[in-house]
Amino acid sequence: MDKQTTLKQDKMKAYKLMLSQKINELLSEAGKTVSEMTNGKETYPDPNDRASLESDRNFELRIRDRERKLILKMQEAIKRIDDGTFGICEVCGGPISEKRLMARPVTTLCIDCKTKQEKDEKLKGE
Repeated sequence: MDKQTTLKQDKMKAYKLMLSQKINELLSEAGKTVSEMTNGKETYPDPNDRASLESDRNFELRIRDRERKLILKMQEAIKRIDDGTFGICEVCGGPISEKRLMARPVTTLCIDCKTKQEKDEKLKGE
């Protein structure tokens, strides 16, 4: 049986628009970070100031890396919208609730399958 979403076309367009806008926001922030890090000609004679700057930059880069991964997930969600499988659980094939999709539009699991996955991970100690 071909799995198709039960979401209406206008809802799908709204999710796609929301995801696209968020991707653009994140890419804009990443561009600002790169610009700030490459334009900075700071010279800090004090080792503590240099260490603080390095720590701040490392933190910023970790945030940007997490955002990069989120962008990939959002792009995958847009592909699922385009192919009609958005809102379908990839484990059980059932619908993912709209409430869950609103909270986490990149999700690929319904709440029951996600809960089971988390229990399994906890039992395995992951």
